[in-house]
Amino acid sequence: MKTIISAFFVLLITTSQLFGQSPPVARMIPKADTLHGDIRVDNYYWLRERKSPEVLKYLEAENAYTDAAMKPTVALQETLYNEMVRRIKETDQDPPYPEGSYYYYTRTEKGKQYPIYCRKKGSADAPEEIYFDQNEMAKGSRFYRLWHIDVSTDGNLLAYSIDTSGSENYVLHVKNLIDGAILSDQVENTQGITWAADNQTIFYTMEDSAKRPYRVYRHTVGTTATDDQLVYEEKDALFTVGIDRTRSNKYILLGSSAFNSSEWRYVPAATPAAEFRIIAPRRPEHEYDVDHWGDYFYIRTNNNAKTFRLARAPVADPGEKNWEEVIPYRKEVTIEGMDFFSNHSIVYEREKGLQKVRVTDMRTNAVQYIEFPEPVYTVFPNVNRVFATNIFRYSYQSLTRPASIFDYNLDTKEQKLVKQQEVLGGYDPSQYRSERIFAKAEDGADIPISLVYKKGVPMDGTAPLHLTGYGAYGSSSQPTFSSTRLSYLDRGVIYAIAHVRGGGDMGREWYDNGKLLHKKNTFTDFIACAEHLLDKEYTGKDRLTISGGSAGGLLMGAVTTMRPDLFKAVIAAVPFVDALNTMLDPTLMYTEQEYLEWGNPHQKMYYDYMKSYDPYTNVKAINYPNILVRVGFNDPRVNYWEGTKWVARLRALKTDNNTILLKVNMGQGHMGSTGRYERLKEAAFDYAYILTQSGITK
Repeated sequence: MKTIISAFFVLLITTSQLFGQSPPVARMIPKADTLHGDIRVDNYYWLRERKSPEVLKYLEAENAYTDAAMKPTVALQETLYNEMVRRIKETDQDPPYPEGSYYYYTRTEKGKQYPIYCRKKGSADAPEEIYFDQNEMAKGSRFYRLWHIDVSTDGNLLAYSIDTSGSENYVLHVKNLIDGAILSDQVENTQGITWAADNQTIFYTMEDSAKRPYRVYRHTVGTTATDDQLVYEEKDALFTVGIDRTRSNKYILLGSSAFNSSEWRYVPAATPAAEFRIIAPRRPEHEYDVDHWGDYFYIRTNNNAKTFRLARAPVADPGEKNWEEVIPYRKEVTIEGMDFFSNHSIVYEREKGLQKVRVTDMRTNAVQYIEFPEPVYTVFPNVNRVFATNIFRYSYQSLTRPASIFDYNLDTKEQKLVKQQEVLGGYDPSQYRSERIFAKAEDGADIPISLVYKKGVPMDGTAPLHLTGYGAYGSSSQPTFSSTRLSYLDRGVIYAIAHVRGGGDMGREWYDNGKLLHKKNTFTDFIACAEHLLDKEYTGKDRLTISGGSAGGLLMGAVTTMRPDLFKAVIAAVPFVDALNTMLDPTLMYTEQEYLEWGNPHQKMYYDYMKSYDPYTNVKAINYPNILVRVGFNDPRVNYWEGTKWVARLRALKTDNNTILLKVNMGQGHMGSTGRYERLKEAAFDYAYILTQSGITK
């Protein structure tokens, strides 16, 4: 193994011999900006000019260089791709779920990239009706993402939105499900959509020039967008708007939210032309959301409850003065969400990092918790469209258990396995082991690490280990199953997830302690996890690789800058590595709304703090590990130039002979490929990169 690693390392550093070419060199055109008395010089600002022939030529050169660098892995990529495909059931079907008079489901067919949307009237055994074949709709499109899909209450009309470039410019369309005709209705730059109960009215949100959903419109089927009526406009740039309908089908809810504040309005779904009424006016640091049951709105609120509590208020007068306690504040338990059915409520909780599902019988107030078979797992609601039911459908999985769908009887507590993801090729979960360990952070906090590996892997520091993390927006890095990941595990790679602060893995306080002026906790937590894995001899420095995407790409950039000696290789996907410059540009997507996540650098204290960790700003003349950066040319969330500029600056300043690669997907955006086979090809590319860095070439 050591011989293989050394040989590959030599191949990597002798780039001119291996690739037959030197890496592209971006021209330096200094652009100086001054803020708070500090002069910043950006030599690569010109790479933002996406229509410039020079920029396009440079990106093409980067792709050619990466192709040359990865050419020795082509056979391995093909091997990985084929085994990933062999593990999935290519022709498959999801369990049907009831909604209105139909049973709906999606299915896939071998060789086809996209799902086929189907339904059966009256019974799951009735004849199949295909109401949306994404494969047919995507013909002729290099990229095709179906974002929203919503059927009218009577089941006759379908509202859907699509993006055909990866730039997230979603266009709303309407289809007649009776005769299959695509209607003339078309609205550009939309986000959320929902039907009113009259089967003719659609509410949708529209974006501004910075792609912030800021307006809600009311649209009548058969009319043009110019006829649509503006229902609400959010003038505060920190807030975005959303629209939804309660499961009870009684109310349309209009939410306006920032990272630390929210405000909700409602209108009866049966009278969509009525004026929206407010539930509780916004105020700083007050977050709440709303659902409906009976004569009450139920409100999840953090007022005097950092981890949230549950209250209710009469629909007739839901103002905050009438909020009545239902579930009190508990410091160790975060309430993450809620669902309501005709006789039961579901409350999603998190305690010490563990998800819990609380069921309350609304007739008797009796409380029960759904029991799960493993100590570490991931659970979330599946499709539950019917209000008058005692069946709750949920999805369950773990690092070793494939995704499973259960129907839970809310009255009898009986659980029925509806479907488990099939892993073809003889997957045996008993051959793998998962565990959760803890690393000690700089300030004494215990940082969870989830691990999975094949039994028999040596625990003496010689095994390769791949560590991932995210740590932002309160989003939890869940321990989920991946059949793709078996290509790591079966080759002796240990896979690890660092549950760093900034995510919601351990509750709301975990999130708060990794944002704004506490953001560096995210990075030092990840470093502490890496050091712990090395100290406990799960792996060695020459076998430790890491990856993360988007805000997790910022994490990759920051830890690589802070501790480049720790890691053999890094993948940073659509990485938010030019954070300071991006947060100073309010014309970019979500910049102003994210002041409450990262801080507003127009204020000096946030400017100084962000500058101290910003990966692009902090590139130094030091040794760096091997790095692969992936960007999407049409990405509106983390623009392609962030990773591109970072690569250029790294190459200009680094003092080592390691390789920095940039792969630019010219036809996609933030979330990568839309087709399932294309996604597997991308995974095979990344896996081949990581495996060869660990000395594994087959």
